[in-house]
Amino acid sequence: MCGIIGYVGENGGDTAVVDVLMDGLSGLEYRGYDSAGIAVAEPSIAVRKREGDISALEEALHGGKLDGTAGIGHTRWSTHGPPSDVNAHPHTDDETRVAVVHNGIIENYRALRDELEAVGYRFESETDTEVVPHLIAAGLEDGLGCEAAFRQAVARLEGSYAIAAVFAGSETVYAARHESPLVLGIGEDGHYLASDVPAFIQYTDRVIYLDDGEFARITPETVTVTDDAGTVVETSVETIEWDADDAGKSGYDHYMLKEIHEQPTAVRQCLRERVEELERSIAVDSLASLSTPERVQFVACGTSYHAALYGARLLRERGVAATAFLASEYDTDVVPVDSETLVIGVTQSGETADTMGALRGANTVGARTVAVTNVVGSSAARECDHVMYVRAGPEIGVAATKTFVSQQIALVLVASALTGEYDSQLVSALRDFSGQLQTVLDESAAQEVATAYRDAGAYFFIGRGHNAPVALEGALKMKEITYKHAEGFAAGELKHGPLALVTDETPVFALVTAGSKPTKTLGNVKEVQTRGAPVVAVTDGCSDVEQYADHVLEIPETHPTLAPILANVQLQLVSYWVAHELGRSIDKPRNLAKSVTVE
Repeated sequence: MCGIIGYVGENGGDTAVVDVLMDGLSGLEYRGYDSAGIAVAEPSIAVRKREGDISALEEALHGGKLDGTAGIGHTRWSTHGPPSDVNAHPHTDDETRVAVVHNGIIENYRALRDELEAVGYRFESETDTEVVPHLIAAGLEDGLGCEAAFRQAVARLEGSYAIAAVFAGSETVYAARHESPLVLGIGEDGHYLASDVPAFIQYTDRVIYLDDGEFARITPETVTVTDDAGTVVETSVETIEWDADDAGKSGYDHYMLKEIHEQPTAVRQCLRERVEELERSIAVDSLASLSTPERVQFVACGTSYHAALYGARLLRERGVAATAFLASEYDTDVVPVDSETLVIGVTQSGETADTMGALRGANTVGARTVAVTNVVGSSAARECDHVMYVRAGPEIGVAATKTFVSQQIALVLVASALTGEYDSQLVSALRDFSGQLQTVLDESAAQEVATAYRDAGAYFFIGRGHNAPVALEGALKMKEITYKHAEGFAAGELKHGPLALVTDETPVFALVTAGSKPTKTLGNVKEVQTRGAPVVAVTDGCSDVEQYADHVLEIPETHPTLAPILANVQLQLVSYWVAHELGRSIDKPRNLAKSVTVE
């Protein structure tokens, strides 16, 4: 949650600094958009911040001038205190000697605030973040220099944080991280820091990822990384393989629609050099040293959890005991986990707080860990024993689309690689899969379905086998971007309670594909139709469900394991078009942010 940007320019110039900060905030708005603000330092600190999206901050900056060569910015997803100008970041001390932006949650802020108020420090906001500039100010008043005061303050914090600070009279940005991401950008005419690469990708593709417990000092000439004792840490500079155009809309109305249409390319990237049809092998180099595990436990949240459910079933079909856990509910004191257990964390960002907590718990008790993630250099990628990148490319829309499809394809490969099983029909289907995805995108009737049911009171999604997680995902997408009530069920559960909710105002989306007990799901279709519910069948033609459905969304025939992935794309499009017709904020749905870095 929340996005941080920092910049120090070698050539100075207030316009350049402000422009970089504002560009960075625009590139991070998917991480939070309740409020936004910037602070520019040297010789004094000037702060501008506003409730609302970036446009409100732009209006506040209109006609003004901010002097300085160093600056920080923040776009907020609210945790402590509602969205307001006062609660927006950056926050300063009473005398505006230091300005701070923060992502995460400071768990002991209440005790720190009471302590600081008792000695005369004044607080204006309801945020946990405001304790940080006051702690720094206390260090300055004790005679410490800027860096020492910053380090002393950070040492007192409990919880998760990525923090950046600027000081009056200084051309330096100081930063620290603990369980919340920060990445440094190495430029030609200046240096950057941010919560995520899109904030500065238009300026540089050379990055350094900070690890937990590390500090960064960024000046116009240098970037220095140290540990909590102040010892310089050797770092490696990595090159990002995508550019600013990849993170743009490319002419689409919304990032989400663009990313839905990028799925054929994302799948090709995920499969590249991992599937060898002639050699009859599926190989994931990063997992090559792993033998078939005795048991596998997936940990994940949200959309990634639905992918984990899919992956767990794939492994069970291959004879491996596999279970998917919601990461927030995973407890190594309760769940049997040991050195013979393989724990796979599925996380788009590689920074999801609950998933990282589960993986760290698994590491503590000696389990082997694997990260299935989209972000190179993320916390999950660095902290797990093994990593498999899904290679979906940048995803800006808050509602995950291409990363979900890429996760599913990646888990097909993981299941095959871990068990050593080679299914020639599956490999042949993978070869053709990108083209089939494109066929769905080109021929979908989803917009027509969305028009027919945009005013429905609620939406139900049902499926069996590999289709059950996709039914859950279809409902989640509908909820996220339309704000309409939607539920997904394993189809057999419909008659064990949810059928009481079915009326002629609750369309039912039924996933009916080969290999997922289509005859039984057809029986469920007849159950809801008898109660007057309209039915939308998503099908590969494996049954005669078409004659019972009010609308049909077709998918090409493929391997039964892959059919649910094609069906999912149809559901993504339905949700998108319902939201579009309702005028929703599709890329930035209310109350949600892309990367959930707080528990």
